[in-house]
Amino acid sequence: MSRVKRVERVERVAVLALDGVYPFELGIPSRIFGAADGRYEVLTCTVDGRPVRCNADFSVTVEHGPEVLGTADTVVIPAIDPAAVTAELPAEVTAALALIRPGTRIVSICTGAFVLAAAGLLQGRRATTHWQLADDFRRLFPEVLLDADVLFVDDGTILTSAGAASGVDVCLHILRNDHGSELANKVARRCVVPPWRDGGQAQYIEQPVPDAAATSTAATRGWALARLGDPLTLADLAGHARMSLRTFARRFNDEVGMSPGRWLIQQRVARARHLLESSDLSVDQIAGEVGFATGTSLRQHLHAAIGVSPGAYRRTFQAAR
Repeated sequence: MSRVKRVERVERVAVLALDGVYPFELGIPSRIFGAADGRYEVLTCTVDGRPVRCNADFSVTVEHGPEVLGTADTVVIPAIDPAAVTAELPAEVTAALALIRPGTRIVSICTGAFVLAAAGLLQGRRATTHWQLADDFRRLFPEVLLDADVLFVDDGTILTSAGAASGVDVCLHILRNDHGSELANKVARRCVVPPWRDGGQAQYIEQPVPDAAATSTAATRGWALARLGDPLTLADLAGHARMSLRTFARRFNDEVGMSPGRWLIQQRVARARHLLESSDLSVDQIAGEVGFATGTSLRQHLHAAIGVSPGAYRRTFQAAR
């Protein structure tokens, strides 16, 4: 369940660089949160304050030791080399993680989920990691409810993301929940990345090359986004794509990583959130604008997505305008 809050003070984000860290993933929190108009302070640390070797031909020197983990509002564990992944953590890593205060938001990127699972933080929780490592993860940590089809999982105070660039997705998701879609979209534009990627990582799993004559569903997705207020059905979407229902549903899932119905709900909720932040339309009016039959339906879908009512969401983000 997502947390929706408004933070007036600067939030401290501590990024823990472990041996074998991937340079790209290590830089994601600083790049995304650092572009958020001063709302976050990002500090990078290691378990002993010393340099660590990257999963590349260089090492990283940091300014901080593990003590900053105990002062952080959010802790991020970036990806490490899969060869360094084990079911048990080195003693110094365990000691560093023990400094994190209860209730701190903890985020993993890619194989960082292995670290959280080895620390016992994911037991009985939903989580994700890179799809190529899903079988290894399930073998090592069968008590974790792994979903290898999504880009990230928000399970309250613990968020896990899939491989590499999905770290951008989860950081933008946190930014959106903390400060609204307007700032998240602004940061995404500054970083030249999409503010929201459709679907999950299922669309990136290696699959046989489709028939050259196969038609993409991208044009139909664009057509649907321009008509979210209409009562669109699977038959409407398949008709626009000039495919049979079965072919369209299969191809849509292959390209997007979810069913057409689930994707439509996701887009309608995203549009509703934007209107709640930026307009004075009533809940019923917004429901009609985004294609939910009633205000009650909007309330149910919004609560399922982010855990709050439209009224609470609007008060949170419009108060700061």
